[in-house]
Amino acid sequence: MTPNTPTPEVTRRTFLKASGIASTALAFPSILHAENKTDRIRIGLIGCGGRGSGAANNALTVDPNVQLVALGDVFPERIENALSGLSSRYASYPGRVDVPKERQFTGLDAYKQVLASDIDCVLLATPPGFRPLHFAAAVEAGKHIFCEKPMATDAVGVRTVIEAARRAKEKQLSIVSGFCWRYDGQRRALFEKVQSGGVGEIRSLYHTYLTGVVKPMPPAETRKSEVNDLEWQLRNWYNFVWLGGDGLVEQAVHSVDKMLWAMKDQAPLRCTATGGRQNPNPGGNIFDHMEVNYEWANGVRGVVAQRQMGGCLNDNSDFVTGATGIASTKGGVVQITGSNPWKAEGKFLGMYEQEHQELYDSIRAGAAHNDGEWMCQSTLVAIMGRMAAYTGKEVTWEHMLKSEDRIFPSTLNWDMPLPVAPMASPGQTKLL
Repeated sequence: MTPNTPTPEVTRRTFLKASGIASTALAFPSILHAENKTDRIRIGLIGCGGRGSGAANNALTVDPNVQLVALGDVFPERIENALSGLSSRYASYPGRVDVPKERQFTGLDAYKQVLASDIDCVLLATPPGFRPLHFAAAVEAGKHIFCEKPMATDAVGVRTVIEAARRAKEKQLSIVSGFCWRYDGQRRALFEKVQSGGVGEIRSLYHTYLTGVVKPMPPAETRKSEVNDLEWQLRNWYNFVWLGGDGLVEQAVHSVDKMLWAMKDQAPLRCTATGGRQNPNPGGNIFDHMEVNYEWANGVRGVVAQRQMGGCLNDNSDFVTGATGIASTKGGVVQITGSNPWKAEGKFLGMYEQEHQELYDSIRAGAAHNDGEWMCQSTLVAIMGRMAAYTGKEVTWEHMLKSEDRIFPSTLNWDMPLPVAPMASPGQTKLL
């Protein structure tokens, strides 16, 4: 992407802005009017911020017989904002958004009430620290799932999702992840060629996710006296590792996922990393840059460069170098150069819509779609990189599979003291 082009992730975050709603309304009128599906699928949304509202909009846009019937969030104003935007967006389609007050749930246990509603499928879009808890509960409730990435913020949480995804497979529940690039038509074509030898034997990989600050942390003095520790951190979740996972795990995990996609989802053997905080971050504890160097058993190395700083070059690109060519996505141009040149062509459904279409098609067909294994592996490989940057140590995949690193609190209640963990210090922070 060019320096002035917003990343897809930022676009989804800002769904509720009027311009975003208007552009989507114009983009897919033929889909909204389609009448080729007959079975109504009732969905609930847990996490009603920009990301969740965007996911609900994608679901409603792509399938005329999907109906939004329940909303849950910690904060009531987020439900109000999401419902206002979606109701306006679908005002010409009566019944598509049907969420009366009795199906609007707030608080830390709102997810339980959404899952207890008469829904077929749930969209999980809270801050990712909550994903293991909500995912496991959704599987237990027998719901099909769309879950935003990443799957957790620590290794223990990932293992919770892995186990729940196995149970979902046994229950024939569909699971589609928010690793949206795997649902992009051009990139599917590119990575299929890479995996089938289109660039020859892979020699190295390089992926960038260089962007601006995502959700700036407000100064501590703006915190009102009645706002407790938990509310303050929830309202600024991106800046706290236990909630967001840091930029590599929350955002650049897309790049990690594409790296693994090229490697046929074979986990790396080990990694080292650098990173730190260049700009002040009052009250938060995340790095603003990391670069991770992964190594596979066959000697192939892959690098993921992640940065969230203002005033710098923005770039979201992938380069897979093989013996006979290079596959790349620089500037949004999806191509292979070298002995077997190729360039992606054709029109495809947008990746955000494609992931939802495949989810609802699988539900109707009774053929469960399950992204569980690779979506968890991509998350854990990203956490592996963060741990290497935080500790300054070499981190192995074997260690990650057994790691007892748990940063999400074992219990949460509204009035509990919740001190902010100190920012990691390479060479001093312990590897757990």
